[in-house]
Amino acid sequence: MKVDQETLHKIAHLSRLEVKPEEEAALLNSLNGVLTWMEQLNEVDTTGVEPLTHMSEETNVLREDAVANHISREQALANAPQHDEQFFEVPKVLE
Repeated sequence: MKVDQETLHKIAHLSRLEVKPEEEAALLNSLNGVLTWMEQLNEVDTTGVEPLTHMSEETNVLREDAVANHISREQALANAPQHDEQFFEVPKVLE
C-alpha cells in the first residue's frame, strides 16, 4: 500500500490536522516508510505464536489498604508553620 497526496489530505482532515504544503513530502515519506515496515512484519511466520495479552508474566502484588492513625492531629500540626487547632493553613492558590 502506498499513501498518495489525496489519502494524506483525507487522513489529515479526519484527524483534524493542518498539514502545510511544505510538510507534505516529508509526511508522505514517513507514512510510506511506516507502511513498508508493516508489510515486512506481515512476512514474518507467526505460526504457533500465541497473541500477547501482557508483556510479562509478572503480577502486581498489592498490600491490604488498611486505615490506621500513626500520628495524632496535634503531632501533625506541631511543626506546621501556620495552623488553627484542626487544620493546616496554606496560602490561597487560586484567585
